[in-house]
Amino acid sequence: MGETDARLRPSGGIDDQPIRDAATVIVVRDAATGPRVLMGQRGESAAFMPNKVVFPGGAVDAADGDVPLACPLSPACARRLTAEADPALAGALAAAAIRELWEETGLILGRPGAWPGPAPKGWRGFAASGHLPSPEGFHFIFRAITPPGRPRRFDARFFLVEAEALASDPDDFSRAEDELSQLQWIPLADVRRFNLPFITEVVLAEVSQLIRGGLPPASVPFFDNRDRVSRFQRLA
Repeated sequence: MGETDARLRPSGGIDDQPIRDAATVIVVRDAATGPRVLMGQRGESAAFMPNKVVFPGGAVDAADGDVPLACPLSPACARRLTAEADPALAGALAAAAIRELWEETGLILGRPGAWPGPAPKGWRGFAASGHLPSPEGFHFIFRAITPPGRPRRFDARFFLVEAEALASDPDDFSRAEDELSQLQWIPLADVRRFNLPFITEVVLAEVSQLIRGGLPPASVPFFDNRDRVSRFQRLA
């Protein structure tokens, strides 16, 4: 999980927890033959979702919006990401997903390239690898806001990308930090046997449909839990 984010929003007066923008990346391997997804287990003492098996992800850091991306997001992806949000947030969300993958797994979504200046805190190890962060192949597939009453609340955007986009060995987790343990590629057919958060189960059902039906998605499911009344919509 990254540093404290500057982008904090009030939760509408019914909850004293701010809602933090966040990004999650679902890396899929062998999508055409026997799809597997990259997941790890959160620690027992974690404040949010302890012991749960999750995708890499976390809150957007203040510096993520200033990070140079090797290529832009697709127009449709950027448009959906900024629905009800600052247009400048799209790039920050993509950068946050790439940074969280790097921090939690040691894997690189990037292109070889030199940074135009010193990398900010949280990005120095990634920059030292000789890569610029790249959202090439990213598909924005899901958005969910944590319901009120939870110890932490996030407005999480989920990206799907195939493992072929990685610029590093997909089995080399040696540079990972210790936030996630038991990092592994889990067969999609077996993943529901693990200790998953409810929202992760919902997202996995969407992933299964997209793998069968093709990408990019026609629309993006959005579970809006800003208030006590949960609302579901699709971002066109």
